[in-house]
Amino acid sequence: MRLQRSSRDTAALIPRLTAWLATQLPAGADPALTLGSGIDSNGMSAETLTLTLTWREDDRQRAAELIARVVPAPGDFPVYEHYNLPHQFEVMRIVAAASNIRVPRVRFLEPTGDVLGTPFLLMDRVDGLVPPDVMPYTFGNNWLFDATPEQQRRVQDSTIETLAALHAIPDAATTFAFLAPSHPGAGLLERNLNRARAWYEFSVRDTGTSPLVERILKWLTDNLPEPGETVLSWGDARLGNVMYRDFVPVAVLDWEMATLGPRELDVAWMLFGHRVFHGIAETFGLPGMPDFMREEDVLDAYAAYSGVRLGDLTWYTMFAALNYAVVFLRAGGRQIHFGEMERPGDIEVLLHHRSIVERMLADLGA
Repeated sequence: MRLQRSSRDTAALIPRLTAWLATQLPAGADPALTLGSGIDSNGMSAETLTLTLTWREDDRQRAAELIARVVPAPGDFPVYEHYNLPHQFEVMRIVAAASNIRVPRVRFLEPTGDVLGTPFLLMDRVDGLVPPDVMPYTFGNNWLFDATPEQQRRVQDSTIETLAALHAIPDAATTFAFLAPSHPGAGLLERNLNRARAWYEFSVRDTGTSPLVERILKWLTDNLPEPGETVLSWGDARLGNVMYRDFVPVAVLDWEMATLGPRELDVAWMLFGHRVFHGIAETFGLPGMPDFMREEDVLDAYAAYSGVRLGDLTWYTMFAALNYAVVFLRAGGRQIHFGEMERPGDIEVLLHHRSIVERMLADLGA
């Protein structure tokens, strides 16, 4: 299954991109680019291209396998209202320098849009496997589903270890101050909530409002907790944004939603992401992966790797549900935009986690 992300002719971008690289590389580099296939099973938020770059430097012929992340054109139904590529570039650069977490090396940034029409960044391509989003890895017939229980546990624990290491980067509030949401709020958690609220308000211009999402927002606003320690929050901490080799992470990907906030944001997001994919599998009568990413196992592993025992995740899980709702609205809206599906009479059909959220709200009396 291939979902369209762009109306652009990607091959037509290559001459412009090659000419721009000639201004970034040493004089006489004579760069050449070869376009590979796109990435269709993950990475819905941006256009993702695989490229082979060759150039000459220090009297030697050099080559690099690259990934280009290109901000969608405004007419191509972007997932986000704002794409801050300089922030993504900088957070990846700092994480690589300040920790042992493996992130792709970022090489080039073009933030103006003057070259390709929208901003882009270029980073090294990493070899590995990613749990697929389309179709979800819980559906079967993929490397993670087909792995042994021991291998699946290795994926689970090594991913949580990576998350704990990310949260251990010291002085995050200062080092990553540029990631603090600019939205109003008495503290970082409320500012993150208002950032998500603004994202939803951007989305409904195209899809119309969702009563279910409005209920989530009300509950989150009325029950804002006292947050814990501020750490670097990956923001989109889920298995589909990690590349694995031998069942351990070799690259942490997709930093569009990176922010500052408490540890619980990422841990609840990761748990809820698997819960959603497992729930979708069950909807189609598939077994899913009920023994993978269980909350008690994840919290035990996080405590072991971080030294911090997290408490109640209810608010943070509902916050993840809010953000997943906006992702589903935007992704579904894009399918409607490109003619891949008819616009449903009930826009909440696009919310693949609808039944999960309705049960959560009912349990909370909301």
